[in-house]
Amino acid sequence: MAADDIETVEITGDMIRLGQFLKFANFAESGAQAGAMIQGGDVLVDGEIETRRGRQLGKGMLVEVQLPGETLAARVG
Repeated sequence: MAADDIETVEITGDMIRLGQFLKFANFAESGAQAGAMIQGGDVLVDGEIETRRGRQLGKGMLVEVQLPGETLAARVG
């Protein structure tokens, strides 16, 4: 995935929790779905698998969600 293809999702504060960001970026429809994606090992933060739903994300961090057949990616902005 080229860097130009990665959307930046603007947040209002300096930090956001991973589960909230997945919903905010429209990668998950609900908190339960976000939690399942995270616990399933399908979410990477800056290239590392992250299994903590409450992980704090700061601006500039890259979040990737691996789905069957595609990978969604967004940068915290």
